[in-house]
Amino acid sequence: MENPQQPGRRAFLSQTGKLTTACAVIGLTGGMAQAASPGDGQCAPTPMTLTDRHYCLSEVRLEDGFEYDGETVIGTRTALYTLEIKDGKIAAIHAANAALPAGVPRYQAQGQLLLPAFRDMHIHLDKTFYSGPWQAPRPRQGKTIMDMIALEQTLIPTLLPTSQQRAENLIALLQSKGSTVARSHCNIDPVSGLKSLEHLQRALENHRADFSCEIVAFPQHGLLHSRVDALMREAMQMGVQYVGGLDPTNVDGAMEKSLDAMFQIALDTGKGVDIHLHETSPAGVAAINYMIATVEKNPALRGKVTISHAFALTTLTPGELAETATRLAAQQITIASTVPIGGLMMPLPQLSEKGVFVMTGTDSVIDHWSPFGTGDILEKANLYAQLYRGSDEYHLSRAMAISTGGVLPLDDKGQRAWPKAGDAAEFVLVNASCSAEAVARLPARNATFHQGRLVAGQVSKA
Repeated sequence: MENPQQPGRRAFLSQTGKLTTACAVIGLTGGMAQAASPGDGQCAPTPMTLTDRHYCLSEVRLEDGFEYDGETVIGTRTALYTLEIKDGKIAAIHAANAALPAGVPRYQAQGQLLLPAFRDMHIHLDKTFYSGPWQAPRPRQGKTIMDMIALEQTLIPTLLPTSQQRAENLIALLQSKGSTVARSHCNIDPVSGLKSLEHLQRALENHRADFSCEIVAFPQHGLLHSRVDALMREAMQMGVQYVGGLDPTNVDGAMEKSLDAMFQIALDTGKGVDIHLHETSPAGVAAINYMIATVEKNPALRGKVTISHAFALTTLTPGELAETATRLAAQQITIASTVPIGGLMMPLPQLSEKGVFVMTGTDSVIDHWSPFGTGDILEKANLYAQLYRGSDEYHLSRAMAISTGGVLPLDDKGQRAWPKAGDAAEFVLVNASCSAEAVARLPARNATFHQGRLVAGQVSKA
């Protein structure tokens, strides 16, 4: 969203939102991961092989604490350490000059900064133009959500034959940007039936060892409008973790009936809920209040509901927002936001201050909705810092939490909170001096690790 106090931001955002449209280049090249269409000879090189179950990674830069001028944070102290990785976890953190276990393979990070791996918690891996020929979205002016649904009904059959491979290419892009955990919405509709889900599950099975992903069964064409209740229930039996939903008033035309149907599937199957709610009219506010009330009445849903987008929150007065945020926090309802830019400012800091967990996702990299995605979740932290005036060392470092699921190297008092022995070995190496610089400058992700495995990029063999 454009902040009137910073008129030059949109020009900057136009640069950080450059399109990638094909195979991610994974390695130690600088800048953003490049992409290409199938015919120009560029594609992702294979990352180096590092599959040792027990090894040491030396010359890793970790954050040790903040530097202060009085009470103001003006910098971040770091030092070099060696991480001992064993069976997917950080077994120990050794001082730079400490004796290391004999006979254990050694690799070098060459002084690069260690960051927590990123989490893309709202993406559509199942329907993407990524890694195919360039295709811009159709004009949206004058088009309604129902017009877009009609377009999808003709588009989805053309995407299905290549949807598995495109999903895998998109996973590789995310990994090259440092993301190893995701939540993907997957179309459940009369056109594709369960085919989109089957293809996505095959793609994820091929990446079981290097990428973790939850699936939301998403009735993109309306839960009631497209009469997919039975298909949704079948999807739950196929291992899907979340029941999805979409704009219960604008699409289904019956807010309470639509939400009741969605929640009933979740209650019947013991699954969570993650609904797309774009509505900014009073109906959107009513839907949020109805969902909170539903969770209040059904304790089994507490901590298992996510509202994606939730644009109606931008229409609330400060008092209404405080009350709504308090209720959301009490029921552990999560907000998933793409940190959008536009005419309405999402109240993300206010939600966090009230204890609401806020997470982010790329939504789409390139599809029939938008061509501007980069697959870079760290970029979302950069946008967050810009939009909410986080240009100083302290607030830049705090902004990274939206990209990592709340995991930060230093806590608010400057004590090391991550990594610690016993933590999962899921991290990213970048050429930056500290988290604040990484958020502000968006350095290339030079190596991405998931459960101790190198899944993108490379490190040096010692």
